[in-house]
Amino acid sequence: MNNNSIHEIVRILRQEVLKWKTPAVSVVAEDSRNPFYVLISCLLSLRTKDETTAEAFTRLKRRAQTPQGILRLPEEELARIIYPVGFYNQKAKTLREVSRVLIDEYNGEVPNSIDELLKLKGVGHKTANLVVTLGFNKPGICVDTHVHRIPNRWGYIATKTPKHSEIALREKLPPEYWIEFNDLLVTFGQNVCLPISPKCSQCRLAAYCERKNVARSR
Repeated sequence: MNNNSIHEIVRILRQEVLKWKTPAVSVVAEDSRNPFYVLISCLLSLRTKDETTAEAFTRLKRRAQTPQGILRLPEEELARIIYPVGFYNQKAKTLREVSRVLIDEYNGEVPNSIDELLKLKGVGHKTANLVVTLGFNKPGICVDTHVHRIPNRWGYIATKTPKHSEIALREKLPPEYWIEFNDLLVTFGQNVCLPISPKCSQCRLAAYCERKNVARSR
């Protein structure tokens, strides 16, 4: 893949994603630009469909808008509010623990650095990057399964793990695309560039894609 192709790829993706729903966490960010809301929606979204995440977050937001508000909710009530997100009982514990740490150690504010965010329970590199990019509008590349898989499929990078993909993309991807790259590829990956049997015949990026490790397509 030609390195200069990434500019045309991003241009096409910006057009294509308008056809599909925006990921739930991104909707939260667009509506509020509130780092705490982005953090909470990320924690809710693990192993949960976007629609379920959005509905659970909306219910929770009506009851609690701050870490202090989360802690005022008994754990059992909090679990009922966020049900049926995956692992809702464990996530209720996590939400309360994260809220307590934010109050005790960060004056009730969400930290704006990757290193500090990674200290919070349940927060991995994906969530930390989403909070930094979507909540604080700071440069960062959030690498989930789509952002790892798709650039490798294109032949833009050649990595084995999401962590290595983040490093490679930071070195290669133009900084002006960092913040939006996750949204573009998540939406594209959910609708066209599927993990198994991607819809290559419908893909406007076919001319730029080396189809690495694609055994079967439609």
